[in-house]
This record gives sequence, structure tokens and C-alpha cells, in this order.
Amino acid sequence: MSLYKDYLKEIESRKVDGLHPKPIDDGALVNELIAQIRDLDNEHRDESLNFFIYNTLPGTTSAASVKAKFLKEIILGEAVVKEITPAFAFELLSHMKGGPSVEVLLDLALSENEEVNRDAAEVLKTQVFLYEADTDRLEAAYKAGNEIAADLLDSYAKAEFFTKLPDVDEEIEVVTYIAAEGDISTDLLSPGNQAHSRSDRELHGKCMISEQAQKHIEELKLQHPGKRVMLIAEKGTMGVGSSRMSGVNNVALWTGKKASPYVPFVNFAPVVAGTNGISPIFLTTVGVTGGIGLDLKNWVKKLDADGKPILNNDGNPVLEQKYSVETGTVLKINTKTKKLYNADGSEELNDVSSAFLPQSVEFMKAGSSYAVVFGKKLQTLAAEVLGIEAPLVFAPSKEVSHAGQGMTAVEKIFNANAVGSTPGKVLHAGSDTRVKVNIVGSQDTTGLMTSQELEAMAATVISPTVDGAYQSGCHTASVWDLKAQANTPKLMSFMHKFGLITGRDPKDVYHPMTDVIHKVLNDITVDDWDIIIGGDSHTRMSKGVAFGADSGTVALALATGEATMPIPESVKVTFKGAMKDYMDFRDVVHATQAQMLQQHGDNVFLGRVIEVHIGTLLADQAFTFTDWTAEMKAKASICISNDETLIGSLELSKARIQVMIDKGMDNDTQVLQGLIDKADKRIAEIRSGEKPALTPDDNAKYAAEVVVDLDLIDEPMIADPDVNNIDVSKRYTHDTIRPISYYGAEKKVDLGFVGSCMVHKGDVKIVAQMLRNLEKEQGKVEFKAPLVVAAPTYNIIDELKEEGDWSVLQKYSGFEFDDTAPKSVARTEYENILYLERPGCNLCMGNQEKAAKGDTVLATSTRLFQGRVVADAEGKKGESLLASTPVVVLSAILGRTPTIEEYKTAVEGIDLTKFAPPLQKPLDSLSVHF
Repeated sequence: MSLYKDYLKEIESRKVDGLHPKPIDDGALVNELIAQIRDLDNEHRDESLNFFIYNTLPGTTSAASVKAKFLKEIILGEAVVKEITPAFAFELLSHMKGGPSVEVLLDLALSENEEVNRDAAEVLKTQVFLYEADTDRLEAAYKAGNEIAADLLDSYAKAEFFTKLPDVDEEIEVVTYIAAEGDISTDLLSPGNQAHSRSDRELHGKCMISEQAQKHIEELKLQHPGKRVMLIAEKGTMGVGSSRMSGVNNVALWTGKKASPYVPFVNFAPVVAGTNGISPIFLTTVGVTGGIGLDLKNWVKKLDADGKPILNNDGNPVLEQKYSVETGTVLKINTKTKKLYNADGSEELNDVSSAFLPQSVEFMKAGSSYAVVFGKKLQTLAAEVLGIEAPLVFAPSKEVSHAGQGMTAVEKIFNANAVGSTPGKVLHAGSDTRVKVNIVGSQDTTGLMTSQELEAMAATVISPTVDGAYQSGCHTASVWDLKAQANTPKLMSFMHKFGLITGRDPKDVYHPMTDVIHKVLNDITVDDWDIIIGGDSHTRMSKGVAFGADSGTVALALATGEATMPIPESVKVTFKGAMKDYMDFRDVVHATQAQMLQQHGDNVFLGRVIEVHIGTLLADQAFTFTDWTAEMKAKASICISNDETLIGSLELSKARIQVMIDKGMDNDTQVLQGLIDKADKRIAEIRSGEKPALTPDDNAKYAAEVVVDLDLIDEPMIADPDVNNIDVSKRYTHDTIRPISYYGAEKKVDLGFVGSCMVHKGDVKIVAQMLRNLEKEQGKVEFKAPLVVAAPTYNIIDELKEEGDWSVLQKYSGFEFDDTAPKSVARTEYENILYLERPGCNLCMGNQEKAAKGDTVLATSTRLFQGRVVADAEGKKGESLLASTPVVVLSAILGRTPTIEEYKTAVEGIDLTKFAPPLQKPLDSLSVHF
């Protein structure tokens, strides 16, 4: 009774916040519920029965295991519960998604009990989350002559688990709700500062947009029964910034359909839309839940008599409304014609066929992409066991192949890692593919959701085909508060048992690490032909090709070692000219965005892979470019390196992986040592000429090409959120790139931040060298604004200590992190001093540390979204401007943006970047970054 009493207390505490009882995942508590259900006179029996039926989590939770075993007793007549008949017990098992429930169903189906085995088999025919242990049992029983096993395998080979599902409705009525104007960050749907609650779906749902918005959505549902509420980004793109599975979960919770009557707060099939469509990684997440993502195109460029766009005073195209989607508008989606119509269907408004590709429709029919992925594997396996060819049930993968056309870098990687495609056929962009995943990353604010997804799909161990996987602690590194203390050890323990390398040791054998996930993944990616999947939009590596993904896609990659996606188109980015000595590589990144827009007008990077020919930069600094491509709205990026540069990057990776091994971070299967061995093999291939560094074919076809003129970059640049732009759709985008002279040395800076995944060792060395320079010139250095410095990894700090830079930072710091006594409360006020913070995301994440409301922050990070790094104050908008490390440091010292002359003086003698276009002669010396 003790656990049950504690649960009742928790229920009462949740009532205060208007919450229902939390779903149960603890088997010990379910055992207490069962004891009270068996006791017919127990005062808590009815309540316990309700919790058992409607509030126990499925999958591989310990609660699901206990529940499945008790349902088995009921089916066999070993236990009698009048409210749960054997037929109802089978229904409950059918909603438990695999793991213990499938084990029980197989026990019953393969038994000689003719009263239950057929019923069990009928339920099993609807299940898809079967793993090797399950299918091995079926195969053994089939070979032993079991008729039920043969019947099951026949059903699986025919994919009846899919074909017998109802088709997607031909007509879907929606009522619109404009969530915001302009690009909508996933932070609006699932704020970073509420990351701790993501695994508690009902609680987390209360943070979506605003309480007022939630009430409005509920009112729309009451006013329009039978219609689905469609969330819209008016004059913008929906879901920019990150994949944010929790954002899709929240939208589904408020607007979607209930997945099961016996699983609380899990909804699916949300409908989202944007004038400029859906951000690519967010669209993937929508597919995970069987949702619909529409590109509305309801605002179009106004054209003159010659058909050219009419520009406003800022040089931006003037938009005119093609049709209205104001809140409360009723529209019809026809899934057969793939058109969007007005309320009565009399007027066609837009072609939405991109939302109803055959594979997308399958996700909608099955209720999730998971069910389709597992279903395809199950069908293939069953057909192989039966010795037959699997009938064509699922839409055939589109295989696009152009005779005589070469391959881009991403096309080469996808072809090399393709699974199940036509042997020998060259696949080009647009082809649907299943690909092997080499490296997987999970971060801590989505990791609990990933662990829940793994439990829900009944996965218990990492796929043996994954070369390496890492669970970070970086997103909650700033403050070791009660939320982190409750969530992090549990997460790390789960992931360690699952087979990942974990940043925090669940056994306390090695010192807890909070290293930024992207930097670690960049280090453990040891092959330029690798495919990487990570639970964050900034999963962008300088080796291989990496895709940011939602927590569910990460779970799928961990469980199956695969990902399913079309081969993206590529945009080729090359460089000409020469960099000025006083410029930082971050300015090249900003210039790429600005010059691309100048050359093409529209963002040609959107949804595509940026293939950047950057061969003379080692992995750390090249990562600065690839990391930024998430904000360019690209799907991914690939660095084309020359042979010697790639070898240097791999040697750097080997050294850092060895440090991880020396700290005791390798696991029983020696994953980290395996990565070093793989790096050695790749280096040998390059040196021997057997397999040089990855390059595209000369006759590859690109969606667009951008040539960045380095000669035009003559002063540092700032990405400005332009918070007061009269056109709200232009605010908080990464498209407004301004030179520092624009600000006339008059832009007040309230706080500087050097940190996040956009910086590396070289950036922290720049801070130290600038302090030396300014001390030499002025005698001392005083900060007129706070400067927060957060190195990405502990390895970097150790290297800085050895090289003498850390002592310079310590000299000027007013605060230095102490891992023996980490902060337990987030800082709310800053002094004009240097803060040396714990490695991790810090201000960039915005979930723990934040600048003061209304501040103007100048940061090296990538996040300039409203409310992320800094919230608005009454009467003053918070601003997060983004710049290079030297600009941020100097601005914090001056308390304002500098003049170009002040900037040049401060960086004199610092070799900021040694970079030249790959076709030019390689530079003889390395920059301060190395």
C-alpha cells in the first residue's frame, strides 16, 4: 500500500495544477493495484481497476510487464476479474505495443490451449513491434509444424496488420488557428525552459504557446465539432529551429486524435501548416505521429507588369494574399485529389500534393512512421521464413536514377549506405531510401522522451549495426537543480543499459561530463561516408552527413540501426578570393547566408543539403559552418575536405576518443575503441589512395550553386533578429546580416556570451589572447557588460590549461564553475565580470540560464528566436544578436558594438582563420584555433 498511498498524494498535488493522475510506469505500483483488484472488499478497488486499465503505460516499462502477466492469468482463468473478461484482456493486450505483451500473446498463441490460441493469434496479427526474440520463436514453432505459427507468418507476409486498417479519410475538414505571424520556432510549441517536463505529456502540454491560445483552440473545437484544428505559421515557416518531438506531441495533445483509450495523453495525427511550409526536420517529426504538414502558399510575391517582384523600401518583395486562413476559417483537404478547398469545396485554393506522397499517406494510415518501418521489416522477415516473395503492399520506394549523371556527395553517401534498394542501381536526389545509420546522438532534454519511445516500441538494446551512440548531459549542464537531479541519473542509467556511451556515469566510476552533444558526435564521427542521426537540430557534422531529428526518430535509429528518408537535393557552395587577416571564420558563415540571398533572392538552402567545399579547415572550425546550416533551414550539410585535412581531423578525433577511454567512458562492448580502429582504417585508405576523401562527381547535378566571394568580406557581421521590423515575418529570422559599421558603435550590449556548439577550442583561445592584447595596450581590462564563457567540452578546458590560456581567463574571472559544488539555482542577475561556466549549452538553450528580460545580448550561439536566450521586458524587447567570438568579447568590454578600427586593434596579432578556397595553395601555418 505504501506506493499506492504515495501515488494518491501525488494525484492530490497534481490537482492543484489542474492535472490528472500521472501515467504509471512502475511495476511495483501495478502489483499493489492488482492486489487491491483481487481484494473484492478493498476500498480502493474501483480506483485501482481504473488505474490498471486506463493509466498504465505500455511497451517495455516494468508496469507493462506486470500488467501483461496479470492479463494472461485472466485469459487462462487463473484469475477472475468480473470487469475484465478474457475478451477485454485480449483487447488491452492489443494496445500495449509489444515487449511483454507480445511475449504473453506468443505464449498463448503457441500453446496447445485451443480455447485461447486462436484469439491470441488474431490479436498478434495486428501487432508490428516484434523483435528478434519474438520472430525466432515464431520461426522455430513454424519449423516444428505449428499451424498457428504458419498462419501468423502468412498474415505478416501479406502485411494484414497494415492492409486491414481503414484508409485515410478522403475528405478532412479543418478549422484554422494562426499560432503566430512569421516563422514559428518549435520553442513556441515546446519552450526550452520547460524541457524538464517533456516526459510528462499532460504537464508539458500546458506550456504550448499560451494559456489563452489553448483556450481559443478548445473553443474552436467546440464551435466546429468533427473538424480538426490546423495550427498555422502565417507569412512564415512552421517549426523552425529544431525537430522538437515535444512540440508535435503538444500540438497533437491539443488538436490531434487519441491514439488509444487505454493510454493517456498520447495523441496523433496533428495538422500543421505554414505560408512557407514546414521546416524539414519538423516535418519528419510530424510524420512520426502520422500527421499532416501543409505548404499553404497563401501569400505570394506581388509582380509588376514585366513579371518581376515589386520590392518595398527595404528591398524585400511585397506580398499579397492569395487566400485567407485567418483564425476560424473552415477549409477542406481532399486526400485523393491532394488539393485544399474552401469550406464548401467549390473553390480550389492550393495544391498540397507534397503532403500526400505515398509514404506520407502510409504513415497517416498506420498512425505513425514507426508502425510502417517495423511493419516492412516484419513482412520481409515473414516472407523469408516462408520462402516466398513478399507481395507488394507498401508503396514501392521511388528510385530516381538519371543515366550518365554523376553523384553529389550526399548521393554517394546514401548509395553507399542504402538498404533494400535495387542492387547496382545508382540513386539520385528524390529517391526514397532506407539507410544504415552509423552514429546516433541523444541529448538530455529529449532523452527521456527517447527512452519512452524505446520502451513504447519494445526495444531493449541498441542495434548491433550502429558504430557508436552517445547520450549527453549538455542541455541541463548549467544548473544541477532538483529537476536535473531527478531526471539525469535515471536517463543515463537507462541509456547505459541500452548500450550508449553516456556523459554522466550511472555507476560513478568516472567524473560526470556535460560536453555539448554536437561536439562529441563530431569527434566520434570517424568516417566521411558516415550517416549520423541526432536528437537536436544542430546535429551537423564536418565529417559524413548528419541529420537533426526528433526523439522518436533517434529511438528508431538506436533500435533498428536505420533511418528512412528521401535523398535530398544539394546546393553547392564554393569560395573565391582571399580572407582578410582580421576576419573570423564566423564572418564567412554569415557572408554565405547574405551572399546566397543576394544571388538567388529566395533561400535556396531550404530543405536541401549544403555541400560546402571547405577542404582547408580541420573538423573543429569547419563544424562552425555546418552547425550554422541548421539556421539556414538546410536539411543537412557536408564538408568536402582534401585528403590531408581529413586525416588531420581524424587524428584529432582519435586523440579525443582516447581521452574518453582514459576517463573510463568506454562500455563493455568497447564502442570507443572500435571507433579508433575505424578511424585508423579510414586513414590507411586515404594514405594508400585506395579510397580518397569524399568528393562529388564532376558531372553531379545541383539544385543551385552559391559562390562566396571572400574579397567582399571586409568587416565583421552580425545576424540581427531585427525585432522592430514593421513586417513581423522578417523578425527573428537569420536572414538579416549586417556589418558592424551599421550600428555606428552606438548599439548598447547588456551581455556577451561565448559558448554553445558554435565555438571550439580556438574561440576560447581567442578570448584569452584578446585579454592579453588589451591588457598590454591599456594596462588592465574592465568589462562594461558581463561576459559569459562556456567551453563546449572538458577536453578543451584540459587542453587550454596545458597551453596556458585557462590561467589568463581565471585571472579575469569573477566566477569559475566548480563541479564539486555545481550551481543549484539559475543565475538571474549578472555583474560586469567574466563568468567561466560549466561546459554545456548554457544561455543558448534558454531552459536554465537566461539573460535579464529586455537585455540586448551579443552571442556566438545560433539562437536568436524570441524568448530563447532573453525574454522581453515590459516596453522593451529582448534581443539576441549573433556574431564572432572577437566581436562578442570586445562588445562586452566596451558595453557596445565596436568600430571597425577598435576591432582591428583588439585582434591585432591573432591569426583568426587560416582559410583559403580548396583549389588555392594550402596555407603553411595553422591559426590560433589549432
